Amino acid sequence: MKVLIVDDAPTVRSLVKTTLEGMGITVLGASNGKEALDMARREAFTLIISDINMPVMNGLEFLKAFRSFNRRTPFLVLTTESDPGKKEVAKRLGATGWIVKPFRPQDLSNVVRRFVR
Repeated sequence: MKVLIVDDAPTVRSLVKTTLEGMGITVLGASNGKEALDMARREAFTLIISDINMPVMNGLEFLKAFRSFNRRTPFLVLTTESDPGKKEVAKRLGATGWIVKPFRPQDLSNVVRRFVR
Protein backbone atom coordinates (compact mmCIF):
# COMPACT_ATOMS: atom_id res chain seq x y z
CA MET A 1 0.00 0.00 0.00
CA LYS A 2 1.26 3.41 -0.95
CA VAL A 3 -0.27 6.78 -0.05
CA LEU A 4 0.59 10.21 -1.43
CA ILE A 5 0.17 13.15 0.99
CA VAL A 6 0.06 16.57 -0.67
CA ASP A 7 0.37 19.60 1.61
CA ASP A 8 2.56 22.69 1.58
CA ALA A 9 3.02 22.43 5.37
CA PRO A 10 5.92 20.08 6.23
CA THR A 11 4.47 19.49 9.71
CA VAL A 12 1.21 18.18 8.26
CA ARG A 13 3.04 15.90 5.81
CA SER A 14 5.16 14.62 8.70
CA LEU A 15 2.14 13.95 10.95
CA VAL A 16 0.31 12.07 8.19
CA LYS A 17 3.46 10.12 7.30
CA THR A 18 4.11 9.10 10.92
CA THR A 19 0.47 8.10 11.46
CA LEU A 20 0.18 6.03 8.29
CA GLU A 21 3.60 4.42 8.55
CA GLY A 22 2.43 3.22 11.98
CA MET A 23 -0.28 1.35 10.07
CA GLY A 24 2.31 -0.29 7.80
CA ILE A 25 1.62 2.01 4.85
CA THR A 26 4.34 3.49 2.63
CA VAL A 27 3.92 7.27 2.41
CA LEU A 28 5.34 9.68 -0.15
CA GLY A 29 4.90 13.44 0.08
CA ALA A 30 4.56 16.42 -2.24
CA SER A 31 4.42 20.11 -1.33
CA ASN A 32 2.04 21.24 -4.10
CA GLY A 33 -0.35 19.92 -6.72
CA LYS A 34 2.10 20.12 -9.63
CA GLU A 35 4.70 18.05 -7.81
CA ALA A 36 1.97 15.56 -6.82
CA LEU A 37 0.63 15.36 -10.36
CA ASP A 38 4.10 14.55 -11.68
CA MET A 39 4.44 11.80 -9.06
CA ALA A 40 0.95 10.40 -9.75
CA ARG A 41 1.72 10.13 -13.47
CA ARG A 42 4.82 8.02 -12.67
CA GLU A 43 3.57 5.90 -9.77
CA ALA A 44 0.40 4.15 -8.66
CA PHE A 45 -1.00 5.05 -5.24
CA THR A 46 -3.57 3.23 -3.11
CA LEU A 47 -4.88 6.56 -1.79
CA ILE A 48 -4.19 10.28 -2.24
CA ILE A 49 -4.66 12.80 0.57
CA SER A 50 -4.42 16.44 -0.50
CA ASP A 51 -4.75 19.90 1.00
CA ILE A 52 -6.71 22.49 -1.02
CA ASN A 53 -4.82 25.72 -0.36
CA MET A 54 -1.29 25.35 -1.77
CA PRO A 55 1.01 27.38 -4.01
CA VAL A 56 1.86 26.52 -7.64
CA MET A 57 -1.19 24.23 -8.16
CA ASN A 58 -3.92 24.04 -5.52
CA GLY A 59 -5.62 20.85 -4.41
CA LEU A 60 -8.76 21.32 -6.52
CA GLU A 61 -6.68 21.91 -9.66
CA PHE A 62 -4.64 18.82 -8.80
CA LEU A 63 -7.79 16.76 -8.21
CA LYS A 64 -9.26 17.81 -11.57
CA ALA A 65 -6.01 17.04 -13.43
CA PHE A 66 -5.57 13.71 -11.60
CA ARG A 67 -9.12 12.60 -12.37
CA SER A 68 -8.48 13.24 -16.08
CA PHE A 69 -6.34 10.08 -16.14
CA ASN A 70 -7.30 8.23 -12.93
CA ARG A 71 -10.92 7.85 -11.82
CA ARG A 72 -10.38 4.91 -9.46
CA THR A 73 -7.88 5.89 -6.76
CA PRO A 74 -9.62 7.27 -3.65
CA PHE A 75 -8.84 10.96 -3.09
CA LEU A 76 -9.27 12.54 0.35
CA VAL A 77 -9.27 16.30 0.79
CA LEU A 78 -7.41 17.37 3.94
CA THR A 79 -7.97 21.05 4.70
CA THR A 80 -8.90 23.79 7.15
CA GLU A 81 -11.74 24.71 4.76
CA SER A 82 -15.17 23.92 6.16
CA ASP A 83 -17.05 25.82 3.43
CA PRO A 84 -19.86 23.60 2.07
CA GLY A 85 -19.37 25.18 -1.37
CA LYS A 86 -15.75 24.00 -1.54
CA LYS A 87 -16.83 20.54 -0.39
CA GLU A 88 -19.39 20.40 -3.19
CA VAL A 89 -16.83 21.48 -5.79
CA ALA A 90 -14.36 18.86 -4.52
CA LYS A 91 -17.05 16.17 -4.60
CA ARG A 92 -18.05 17.16 -8.14
CA LEU A 93 -14.40 16.95 -9.23
CA GLY A 94 -14.14 13.42 -7.82
CA ALA A 95 -13.07 13.70 -4.17
CA THR A 96 -13.92 10.60 -2.19
CA GLY A 97 -13.85 12.11 1.30
CA TRP A 98 -12.99 15.14 3.43
CA ILE A 99 -10.88 15.52 6.59
CA VAL A 100 -10.87 18.87 8.41
CA LYS A 101 -7.63 20.12 10.00
CA PRO A 102 -6.75 20.04 12.76
CA PHE A 103 -7.38 16.33 13.15
CA ARG A 104 -6.36 13.67 15.63
CA PRO A 105 -4.07 10.93 14.28
CA GLN A 106 -6.66 8.33 15.35
CA ASP A 107 -9.33 10.07 13.26
CA LEU A 108 -7.03 10.03 10.23
CA SER A 109 -6.29 6.33 10.78
CA ASN A 110 -10.00 5.52 10.97
CA VAL A 111 -10.76 7.32 7.71
CA VAL A 112 -7.77 5.82 5.87
CA ARG A 113 -8.72 2.28 6.98
CA ARG A 114 -11.95 2.64 4.99
CA PHE A 115 -9.98 3.10 1.78
CA VAL A 116 -6.97 0.80 2.16
CA ARG A 117 -7.18 -2.87 2.99
